[in-house]
Amino acid sequence: MSEPFPAAPFFSGNFAPVSFEADAPDLPVHGELPKDLAGTLYRNGPNPQFAPRDQNHHWFIGDGMIHAFHVEDGRVAYRNRWVRTPKWELEYAAHKSLFGAWGNPATTDRSVVGKDSGVANTNIVWHAGKLFALEEAHRPFALDPQTLAAKGYCDFDGALAGTRFTAHPKIDPETGEMVFFAYSASGHFSTTLAYGVIDKSGRLTRYDVFEAPYASMVHDFMVTRNYVLFPVLPLTGSMQRAMSGKPAYAWEADKRSYVGVMKRNAAVSSVRWFECDPCYVFHPMNAYEDGDKIVGDVMQYDAAPLFPDPNGRPGDPAKATANLTRWTFDLSANSNGFKRESIDDLAGEFPRFDERFSGRDYRSGYFAASSDRKLFDHFDTLAHLDLKTSKRSSYQLPHGDAISEPIFVPRNGASAEGDGYLLATIFRGAENRSDLAVFDATALDRGPIALAELSHRVPFGFHGNWRPAA
Repeated sequence: MSEPFPAAPFFSGNFAPVSFEADAPDLPVHGELPKDLAGTLYRNGPNPQFAPRDQNHHWFIGDGMIHAFHVEDGRVAYRNRWVRTPKWELEYAAHKSLFGAWGNPATTDRSVVGKDSGVANTNIVWHAGKLFALEEAHRPFALDPQTLAAKGYCDFDGALAGTRFTAHPKIDPETGEMVFFAYSASGHFSTTLAYGVIDKSGRLTRYDVFEAPYASMVHDFMVTRNYVLFPVLPLTGSMQRAMSGKPAYAWEADKRSYVGVMKRNAAVSSVRWFECDPCYVFHPMNAYEDGDKIVGDVMQYDAAPLFPDPNGRPGDPAKATANLTRWTFDLSANSNGFKRESIDDLAGEFPRFDERFSGRDYRSGYFAASSDRKLFDHFDTLAHLDLKTSKRSSYQLPHGDAISEPIFVPRNGASAEGDGYLLATIFRGAENRSDLAVFDATALDRGPIALAELSHRVPFGFHGNWRPAA
């Protein structure tokens, strides 16, 4: 018999895991699904199989579960499956958790010390004919796109020397390349970053490792047509802290923030480090070049949320919300500073855009937002920002409901930027279940044009992507 989950914030409400896998071949639909919307929305997020071993459990480290919504001919089919990583299989056989938080060997069962602890719980992407579940400390984990069955870690025909890979690779819309990076590339909490490229056919063409200013949780990065940007911000990692019972990752407010800028075709020795006062970013929206300048739009926090200081003291709640902020790097200036300016005052996260414009100048951005400036379980608003006029449109959910990251799907390959649909899951607080919502991206304030109704919850998760039907 497995242990019950503890009464803790990440195991209550819609953070709580669902304990089953299910198939629903024909969900009830309210409204009318667009006839030109055909494909599969995959969403990934933490869904622990068993109660954790220690008290330092964090939302970010639960086992991955994929929620797949297949849309076609006005119908929606649903399937959810755990990502059956080697860790998941070991714990399934033991009927209990075996690995400590963040893979901490001090709290890991001796029988599995040194074994793979990957959870593949953060993102899911389609590239070169393969579906990959991603997280930050392990290689991409391949899944069958229809059944979601495990196909195992991918090392790209033995070419990927490193064992780490970002949860946020970028697909170049012109070349089809998947550009990626990794932090702590030389091992747990090391001060190295890696930079790599996988071409449109799935062949690794580049992989280089270089030194960062310090060991940081680098969740995401930015890529333009010609440049790549690596944010190294003061959410630091320390094995010494973890082994002594202190936080493995902690906010160090006395450190500077750094952003490394490098030409995509240049050597890693050419990285130029810009810096600013401490701040944190989980997710950029997009970045592009403007002459000698690089412009990046990011969701910026004054301090990293969800993490304590190095002594375990909780952070300041007043600093735990993000606003869309524009970072501008002048490559022609004789300075290592860069400009930061707020471009919207609505607290939010999970920024997305029309990714046909990835790394290029763009106009439309979308994000999940909070009307009461609280975090993830309070995302009650879906927002669109016109980045040329600063005009914002939004749709606010009924009280008690919460929305996921919105995924943009173009109406067709030739449609104008922003002409398409936004797909998101909505947690219905009063009913303790979830919907798949489809919005017209050009008329967000009108609310969903269609809702596919689930009888259970999709727990709060992280990221998803759309794979068009063949």
